Amino acid sequence: MTFLSFRFNLFRGMKNDVSKRLPFYAADWTVDAWNYRIIPATIYMYFANVLPAIAFALDMFSKTHNSYGVNEVLLASVLGAILFSVFAGQPLCIVGVTGPISVFNYTVYEIMVPRGTPYFQFMCWVCLWSMIMHFAIAITNGVNGLRFVTKFSCDIFGFYVAFIYLQKGIQVLTRQFDKSDIEGFLSIMIALLVLIFGYLCQIIGENSPLFWRPIRRFLSDYGTPLVIVFFTGFIHIGKMRGYDIQKLPISHAFQPTADRLVRHHGWFIHFWEGITIGDVFLAIPFAILLTILFYFDHNVSSLICQGKEFPLTKPASFHWDFFLLGISTGVSGILGIPAPNGLIPQAPFHTMSLCVIKEEKARHEFDGENGDVTATNNNTSGYRSIIDKVIEQRVSNFAQGLMILGTMSRPLLVVLSLVPQAVLAGLFWVMGLSALQSNGIVLKLYYLSKDHILTSTNDPLRKVRIKYIYLFVVIELIAFGATFAITQTIAAVGFPAILMLFAAFTGVLPKIFSSEELAILDSPTASEFTMESVLAKEQSWSSEGHNLGPDRASSLSLSHYPEDTGLHYSGSKHRLSGLRQDENNDNPIH
Repeated sequence: MTFLSFRFNLFRGMKNDVSKRLPFYAADWTVDAWNYRIIPATIYMYFANVLPAIAFALDMFSKTHNSYGVNEVLLASVLGAILFSVFAGQPLCIVGVTGPISVFNYTVYEIMVPRGTPYFQFMCWVCLWSMIMHFAIAITNGVNGLRFVTKFSCDIFGFYVAFIYLQKGIQVLTRQFDKSDIEGFLSIMIALLVLIFGYLCQIIGENSPLFWRPIRRFLSDYGTPLVIVFFTGFIHIGKMRGYDIQKLPISHAFQPTADRLVRHHGWFIHFWEGITIGDVFLAIPFAILLTILFYFDHNVSSLICQGKEFPLTKPASFHWDFFLLGISTGVSGILGIPAPNGLIPQAPFHTMSLCVIKEEKARHEFDGENGDVTATNNNTSGYRSIIDKVIEQRVSNFAQGLMILGTMSRPLLVVLSLVPQAVLAGLFWVMGLSALQSNGIVLKLYYLSKDHILTSTNDPLRKVRIKYIYLFVVIELIAFGATFAITQTIAAVGFPAILMLFAAFTGVLPKIFSSEELAILDSPTASEFTMESVLAKEQSWSSEGHNLGPDRASSLSLSHYPEDTGLHYSGSKHRLSGLRQDENNDNPIH
């Protein structure tokens, strides 16, 4: 009976994802995509996706002896964008080449190539084995494990990725001293200016009373791309024209970076040639690590871009999207390119860029401790910005994928080669700081640094004993330190296992913190509506093999999802799965 029940539940998660999301598919390309927000979202994601990916390509280029380059990274980004914008259940998640996969790729190179193993054939087998594992996890509903991934795990991983971006910016600048100190210090100046002006545009655009509202929104939408364009030309002003500031390297249009001696068949890897049976099976442990990495990295990216702060109205799709990720992983191996997966912080940035913002009068509260009346969001202007709705569609992801594909052409590659590496470093810092400012670890550290007297009495953290806030933050920082430390060694290929320990450790937290305090310190990343994909009612079995029944199983799954409080958004309530109500787009241009 148990075996039959298990067989009956195969494909259940994928089937539910497709059936719930399919009714929205046509609208994703038509009525829901007819909104001005698509334009700034597409432009911003193009720059936020391409430039960091090229920086990771520089790392892989040098550490894999020219095996991977700009074109491989661009093609991987195109594959992820097109595949997920067209076929994924959740097209808001931006898919491309990440820092962790670049670390994985060149670490495998350092381990296997000295043994005489052909690198591209071996990596192809790693990707093919991983594809099979992706399929097995998706088919058997293994993505349901996401129900145990809370903000504790997401904040640690988000903090790690943001820190990697900051570190990567510094690494790019250290290479600028190879020619001379003058070029190096000029590059530092340019990077700092990009950081200042890029971050300033975001601050003014998101939460500032300065300027007229359309100007603030323009700076928020186009500030960062315009800063990149301006400082690309900035190096040609005055005496700076006389200095050779390093720019982004490029290769031949639509051609692999490695020469024909390494890649005999161009983009198609003959994975059955030149590799032993032993190496084929040796690829399995590496494939397990890659699958663990993608299970955590991609799904956390998808969770964060569907966070509770975003009033999403269309169902999530974790099982089907993970199956689709397996397809892209296998295709990447055959093409000899880095396997793409969900991007942090680009994925949540994409959702944020699609938010329709409106302003309303801020509610005021009386602080009984010091007798002051303050705005609930500490905004002295008397108004606050709230998210009215999110433009959920497929066009922006698809369009930025087409733009990246066009970048592989010779004319646009030449334009790309004009961008100074110092501008890239500044962009890394802008994105890293932007990711940190909303990270749970940083927000807790900010709370601990504030004057207690000036802290709002409505702040939920005031209900938690201060020593337990310190303890929670220390645990998160230790986990971050362990992750960062292992990625700096040859053991970096095994760091996906560290990621899975984050989710496992959440089971220990209730033994340390009270349920009331833990509900404040750690909570689900996404809303219950989004988590329906991995919290579907099903027959569950206890350790003794007894059927708990669907109602009891559901209550056990949902019990740790507390009521969400303190979120500022308006608009329609979440739609029921598979049903779509017409929106009143009174003003589709915001």
